[in-house]
Amino acid sequence: MAASTIHTRIPQLKDQFLVAFGKSSIVIKTITVMVIIGYLFSLIPSAFPYIMITPGYVMPPNFRVYSFLSFCFIEVHFWHVLIDIIVIILFGKLLEPLWGALEMLLFFIIVNVGAGVITSFLYFIIYLATLKDEYLFEVQVYGLSGYIAGFCVAVKQLMPDHIIATLPFGKLRNTHIPLTLLILIIVLRIMGLLPGPYPYMFTSGLVVSWVYLRFYQKHAHVNRGDMSENFTLASFLPIYLQPLVAVVANTIFSGLVKLKLCKKTQRKYEGTSSTTITVTLPGTELRDAERRKQLALKALNERLNKPESTLNWPALDDDDDESLTSSATASSSLASIQSATNMTATTSKLPASDLQDVSKNISSSHSDIV
Repeated sequence: MAASTIHTRIPQLKDQFLVAFGKSSIVIKTITVMVIIGYLFSLIPSAFPYIMITPGYVMPPNFRVYSFLSFCFIEVHFWHVLIDIIVIILFGKLLEPLWGALEMLLFFIIVNVGAGVITSFLYFIIYLATLKDEYLFEVQVYGLSGYIAGFCVAVKQLMPDHIIATLPFGKLRNTHIPLTLLILIIVLRIMGLLPGPYPYMFTSGLVVSWVYLRFYQKHAHVNRGDMSENFTLASFLPIYLQPLVAVVANTIFSGLVKLKLCKKTQRKYEGTSSTTITVTLPGTELRDAERRKQLALKALNERLNKPESTLNWPALDDDDDESLTSSATASSSLASIQSATNMTATTSKLPASDLQDVSKNISSSHSDIV
């Protein structure tokens, strides 16, 4: 039964993959073709050392800095090529409609070059600590491990609460994928199933992609980055580690602000009334509004999809109070859904005393209606 299901499922997945590839942009198609060409070049022993990164050869007199652009297209195993192509196609299908082809290309270059530079720098540090030449001249850095990490970060940014699978110990969401894959890559490296640079490349890809998306990615509404609370560095880790990581991350961020490598978060205060102050963080408006809109639409769809219960129609001689109460309840339900879909990413908070006054006013108005 399982074998027949697999045999019928594989052609469907193949067709979906070909359709997604056909609808992708020229950027996605070019990257895919370059990965295939890079795999073919890796089969040529004389060409392979010149197109992947060797930390000792990126410095003078060899100065092979061009390898920071070519190494990401190189793979030596065909199953790595398949994984790379699947990630590239998925990335294009999920994010290209939101980002555009040029932003996809920019993200690809930034993440891969950043991962290559940081990985090479880490091997320089290891060499200085051990004084072993093998870390400079025998290490081979290649592949899209850093870009796969960037894909995980981007998906977490846009759909953090999306449930991928329900496991015996809990629900696996997009927000758990970066750390889960990092642990898996480390385990596979310990078992000898992955090359040595892969954990460094994946970690570097996580850091570079998060920094770019958090602080530097430009959006249509002029703001840069995404300063929402569910995209902090601490949010990548388990809940019990987040307070400690938040302290360290905030300290590092303050240092980067002093070095003028990052801009200080600007909060805009808007007084809409004498009792209401609205605090707005740049980079949160569109994303948080879209998240809240999706949650509201999901709640509405769940209500609409519920089986209709038998309605008890009131008799004609019932009191008008019951009909007024039912219409008021329906109006309040529609108003709550409507307000949820129209919420923006501004964080509006009233003092506790004002909230009590509002609730009292609502109660008094309700008693007046009754």
